[in-house]
Amino acid sequence: MRCRSYARGRGDVGSGQRVSLRDKTTQSLQETRCPLPSGTAFRAFYILPMLSVTFLGTSAARPTVERNVSAMALVREGETLLFECGEGTQRQMMRYGVSFALSEIFFTHFHADHFLGVIGLIRTLGLQTRTDPMRLYGPKGAKKILGQAIQLGVERVPFNVDVIEVKPGEKIRERGNGKGETYDIHVFATEHGGGSVGYALREHERPGRFDPEKARAAGVPEGPLWGKLQKGETVELADGQTVSAEGIVGAKRPGRLIVFTGDTRPCAGVVDAAQGADLLIHEATFGEEEKERAKETGHSTAREAAQVALAAKARRLVLSHVSARYSISADELVKEAREVFKETVVAKDGMTIEVPFPD
Repeated sequence: MRCRSYARGRGDVGSGQRVSLRDKTTQSLQETRCPLPSGTAFRAFYILPMLSVTFLGTSAARPTVERNVSAMALVREGETLLFECGEGTQRQMMRYGVSFALSEIFFTHFHADHFLGVIGLIRTLGLQTRTDPMRLYGPKGAKKILGQAIQLGVERVPFNVDVIEVKPGEKIRERGNGKGETYDIHVFATEHGGGSVGYALREHERPGRFDPEKARAAGVPEGPLWGKLQKGETVELADGQTVSAEGIVGAKRPGRLIVFTGDTRPCAGVVDAAQGADLLIHEATFGEEEKERAKETGHSTAREAAQVALAAKARRLVLSHVSARYSISADELVKEAREVFKETVVAKDGMTIEVPFPD
């Protein structure tokens, strides 16, 4: 049975505004709802790990009335990862319901609109009597810049903050909160100067599709033995007969891939990192009329971002980091991008996109 997917945006708290993406182009960006077969044991196998991104800041260089500067929260099975932390990010987290119980922040580069918010966020976490350690990741220079930033305005940070410098090609391995599949975060090179990087969250392979009818036909009673088969184990029945998972559980299926570029020119590094991405989040600071300015400043146009998505065979593209001139309406950027890559939307502050499994 095919699952129906759709997109949903989250408006400002108290504003009455809702950002709706429920059109034919974006229908499959969001929440997966699929009836499950009867039987409690079978239901347990198909509780899939939730994965979503919430855009906390989508403006380039400076905040506007409608958009704050760069920040994005990725939530997977209750674990929150923060990518970028522009000025005012902590207030955006409060506004849009993003948990402060996070342990890691990832920075793509150190232009002020991408990291100044970490100063206030660290101070607030200290005032909340936090004791858990925090890890900050960023390219070369992170130790110096972030080390100085977290000391501003406080006599002492009451919890440990580790600053880790990363390089393109590195992989932060075996991450996860222990409740399901693990994942890696891959670091890749971008083109924005200063050793800028992007990040790709890639889930590990997951078990193949379980066929309950074949399990019943093999004499395996519904219950814990089904769970073992799902994991690829051979099970022993009450009469001593053994049944393997082969033929009952299909081939392993790929996990999801989310790619976040940060600021960049369109480049091969992004195309390679985003191959087959379920969601590519690419900057689109300018429209085509300012493509020369995009080149001069190390940014991308919406059309260029769409060309990257097309070359990478990504499933969906979300544009962010838009110039202040598009703060109220980014229709021009959407139009230019969709001429190349149809499955495109422009992010708005407060927008939440859930990323379902493709199958």
